[in-house]
Amino acid sequence: MTEQASFTIDSPGGPRRVAVAYERTGAGEPLLLLHGIGHHWQAWQPVLQILAAERDVIAVDLPGFGTSPALPEGLAYDLSSVVPVLDAFCRELEIDRPHVAGNSLGGLLALELGREKLVRSVTALSPAGFWTEAERRYAFGTLLAMRQGARAMPLPLVERLSRSAAGRAALTGTIYARPGRRSPEAVVAETLALRDATGFRETLEAGRSVLFRDDVPEIPVTIAWGSRDRLLVRRQGVRAKRVVPGARLVRLPGCGHVPMNDDPALVARVILDTSS
Repeated sequence: MTEQASFTIDSPGGPRRVAVAYERTGAGEPLLLLHGIGHHWQAWQPVLQILAAERDVIAVDLPGFGTSPALPEGLAYDLSSVVPVLDAFCRELEIDRPHVAGNSLGGLLALELGREKLVRSVTALSPAGFWTEAERRYAFGTLLAMRQGARAMPLPLVERLSRSAAGRAALTGTIYARPGRRSPEAVVAETLALRDATGFRETLEAGRSVLFRDDVPEIPVTIAWGSRDRLLVRRQGVRAKRVVPGARLVRLPGCGHVPMNDDPALVARVILDTSS
């Protein structure tokens, strides 16, 4: 059952109260899961039970996404605000330096948590921040088009499309290599999550100037990229390896931008190997 943690963090305008929704399951060393822009914690559902067999898994809705409220006034949707929010969230749950796995925006946040020495290991799946300017513009334009499409479609149309493999491909084929594997209920839910994400515009705006340029030394880091990623093309993984030379670079054959659904067993094994 999804829970919510509420805590106070500092801001330029003084203390602010932040709430973060999360799902927690399993036992073992703590593992924090971070989704991408416009998504919600349920992006991790295909791998959740595999991971929970060996880890205490905490899958969060990032602020302004899923059922987590928007950030309060005075807090920006950038790394300098969201990383301290995640650190404060972990402290509220009495989690000391979890392992972390993140996808896309979540992968960028995971790497930044690693750079700040706030986590034990990092698994970054198609992380943002290793793009050229042209690649960034393409990705952001694609995301905006997906968001506009989700907001334009009435719910009955989304539900009707979700009932066929072709319809699920139309709704989610940009992020999944195998969208037909996603359940109709999951496709409806994530389309609504994209439509209703209060932090979408501000997060995208904050990402316009983001480039990840710093090494993440002294902890295990894996950077994994789907061979069929259509949003952040896989050559960005080679750039990521140059920036974080100690990282293990893993190819995910047949996987798209959100690989957890395309090959749950492979993705779970990559995360468990990194966090062992």
